[in-house]
Amino acid sequence: MFRLAAAAAALVLSLTSAPVHAADPIVVVELYTSQGCSSCPPADKLLGELAGRRDVLPLALHVDYWDYIGWADNFADPAYTKRQRAYARVAGSRSIYTPQMIIGGKDHVIGYKPMAVADAIQANRNAAPIEIGMIRSGGSIVISAQPQGRLPSDMQVQLVRYSPRQSVAIKRGENAGKTIKYHNIVLDWSVVGKWDGRAPFMAEVNASAEGKYAVIIQRRGPGPVVAAARLN
Repeated sequence: MFRLAAAAAALVLSLTSAPVHAADPIVVVELYTSQGCSSCPPADKLLGELAGRRDVLPLALHVDYWDYIGWADNFADPAYTKRQRAYARVAGSRSIYTPQMIIGGKDHVIGYKPMAVADAIQANRNAAPIEIGMIRSGGSIVISAQPQGRLPSDMQVQLVRYSPRQSVAIKRGENAGKTIKYHNIVLDWSVVGKWDGRAPFMAEVNASAEGKYAVIIQRRGPGPVVAAARLN
């Protein structure tokens, strides 16, 4: 799916990339949720409220471990369950749950506690020494990352594709009879490449599928998010 582009440097120089500067940090909020979880709708609503903020990138990752109770979540992906388990392993926890928000790749919060979520967002509003550029070129996106200071050597550059909003009429399970609005539903989360932060990073990636796109630079683990940008 991904390919390094030798001509990407020339393309970046020839087009306006509208880069996201270190002075304009975006806080990544991952909500682990499920259509089959009766405790999740308040967290889903809170994520929708966060979706209106320019300084936050809220993303809904639907897990599959609620599907057995009678309603299969049509957004669920085992990869998101695996990602949540990886976060738990890094945190030294043996269990996972919904709704859970992971903020900045490191702060774990029960998803329906808005004050705790607000505090964690504020705590993660540190400007990263990275300037991210994203340029759409036909069915591709050219991603560039310019180091502006000292950076970790164990970073991954990731591309996320998501749907801004969808409503689902749930017919069975714990939320039977409800129609729930979901926001920023993750459709695909892929690693573009590894980056040690010593030299500029550049790659051209396939972006022909429908949806919105964002780049997240994060320490491996998964660990703390270093920087993020969305393609407007």
